[in-house]
Amino acid sequence: MDQYYLNLFFIGGSFLLYIGIAVWARAGSTSEFYTAGRGIHPVTNGMATAADWMSAASFISMAGLIAFSGYSASAYLMGWTGGYVLLALCLAPYLRKFGSFTVPEFIGDRYYSRTARLVAVLCLIIASLTYVIGQMTGVGVAFSRFLQVSNTTGLFIGAAVVFFYAVLGGMKGITYTQVAQYIVLVFAYTVPAIFISLQLTGNPIPGLGLFSNYEGTGEPLLVTLNQTLADLGFASYTAQDTTPSAVINMFLFTLTLMIGTAGLPHVIIRFFTVPKVSDARLSAGWALVFIAIVYLTAPAVGAMARLNIMTTIWPGGTGEGAQAMQIDEAPAWFENWATTGLLGWEDQNADGRLQYYNDEGDGLPAVAQASGSQANELTNFNRDILVLANPEIAQLPGWVVALVAAGGMAAALSTAAGLLLAISSAVSHDLVKRSINPGISESAELWWARGSMAASIAVATWLGLNPPGFAAQTVALAFGIAAATIFPALMMGIFSRRVNNTGAVAGMLTGLTFTVVYIFLHKGWFFIPGTESFPDTIEGSLLGIQSTAIGSIGAVLNFAVAFFVAGRTAETPEKVQQMIDSVRVPRGVSAAQSH
Repeated sequence: MDQYYLNLFFIGGSFLLYIGIAVWARAGSTSEFYTAGRGIHPVTNGMATAADWMSAASFISMAGLIAFSGYSASAYLMGWTGGYVLLALCLAPYLRKFGSFTVPEFIGDRYYSRTARLVAVLCLIIASLTYVIGQMTGVGVAFSRFLQVSNTTGLFIGAAVVFFYAVLGGMKGITYTQVAQYIVLVFAYTVPAIFISLQLTGNPIPGLGLFSNYEGTGEPLLVTLNQTLADLGFASYTAQDTTPSAVINMFLFTLTLMIGTAGLPHVIIRFFTVPKVSDARLSAGWALVFIAIVYLTAPAVGAMARLNIMTTIWPGGTGEGAQAMQIDEAPAWFENWATTGLLGWEDQNADGRLQYYNDEGDGLPAVAQASGSQANELTNFNRDILVLANPEIAQLPGWVVALVAAGGMAAALSTAAGLLLAISSAVSHDLVKRSINPGISESAELWWARGSMAASIAVATWLGLNPPGFAAQTVALAFGIAAATIFPALMMGIFSRRVNNTGAVAGMLTGLTFTVVYIFLHKGWFFIPGTESFPDTIEGSLLGIQSTAIGSIGAVLNFAVAFFVAGRTAETPEKVQQMIDSVRVPRGVSAAQSH
């Protein structure tokens, strides 16, 4: 079967499956729309949480980051998985015991403040909306490559599918759809990795293949990769940058990812869907298991993909007398991805070969000097294409290529649905129900929930079509905001009786303002009146801290300001202090102690 029709069959079939599940599991009440009636089994919820978490960034971008950054990219693996441990131990069971529908509802009730609820809604919308831009944009890119339609058309198709199953099903429909999406994406991620691991090392387990011998040289795969990179002038794949600034930034970035993960609202609300408090902790454990299947495979995918690229461009090796690939003999995947604009090259010395090496070092590598080349000729290689292009690079069967396409769609759509649900719940439940019209009927609230979901999809689609200047870095902004605002408010709300409503509001606003301003300054995203774009040459830096790592500093400021202000204002009411204790202390403990 032609590759186009294979892609259409796999992607179209998966979409029909998602829509069918939504019809079967449609929400009939606000409880089902917000929390799936609190009737989801921990294993099911763990699988849905894994799909909710493994966005286009995890499925598409993470392996590319690891492939081109090597050791330093391990921060993503440590931070994202560590965040789930933190969530399981410190947040999930207590939030489930409190019994809220949404994160702002917990913050508003715990801090007995409408203002605190509204600030939490603001933080939630900013974090979730910036995160969802990348998901919707990724849908358009994947469609344009695999179904040969324009980016705009692809984005509208993806938005229509999300609209149908998210608006109709709410949390109940999204949960079971995400289970199906997890199955699709985990097969899409691991099956190509198994094929490639067998090709390169003879080991069918990618994680073990990473440490096995490369069949092309008989040396360990990582040793071969490091030598190849050294021959081409690139940094070592496994080396660690031990300069103080690099170590500090890696620590702070890992911490930001951890507490950002524990503070992301679309992840937290998944733990409101289980029947019992103990099930919330079990759900987090199962989510880690399901996520680990992909995350333990990602380092192997990154390393093997990087080596595959090198051996494709330098088929005879990179040692003495090496010859680069003839451009007119380039594999089909080169041409396929060049049409998307995500891969490009230029034969600058007109020798008919594609020279690929690092030309930004102190001197050109030996392979460049031998060829007479003066500059790297691979002018554009978008890291995000690695996972999607990997089956083609390794010349795997067409059905594997189609499976990966369906997996990329599943990853983007599953996370987009979770984020959009978090936004719509905050609008319908926390703004309309709890702030504007407390007497609203359940049917009217459900109408508002579906209406705000539809509006959120429309806004996300528009932003995907017309991304702002900072769209490429939305993940950093989303994690930074969640880390600096929502996570501290939840931790203090559960474990501190002293922090009051004034302290919580002051802390959240401080974390939000500091983090957003710092990222905008550091990235040059602020707008200067009289200009037509966001300047990209203006940077700010606090002690050399990167913008991606600043969320953890924002969190420290949030904690410090909240405790400082709370210590100089009225104490938390006794009734609220008792409520805090009841959330932390298991039922029956007080009675047992009294005897």
